[in-house]
Amino acid sequence: MEDVKAKLEARDKHIRETWINTMEARLVGEELAKCRKGEGVNAAQNCKYLADLYLELLKDASLKGYRQVQVPTRK
Repeated sequence: MEDVKAKLEARDKHIRETWINTMEARLVGEELAKCRKGEGVNAAQNCKYLADLYLELLKDASLKGYRQVQVPTRK
C-alpha cells in the first residue's frame, strides 16, 4: 500500500513540476512579446536576454503526464 502511495506522490510531483515549467515558459513568452512590441526596431538587440531565456525554457516546457508514449526512432 505504501508503494502505491509513493508512486502516486511521485507522479503528482512530476506533473506539478512540468506544469510549473510550462507556465514559467508561458510567462516569459508573454514578457518577450511585450518587449518586442515596446522596443520596435530595436527588439532584436534589447530583448535578446528574454529570447534566450525563452528558448532555454521551451526545451523543458512540454506537458507530459504520467503516461508517456515512446515514439520509435528510425535508424
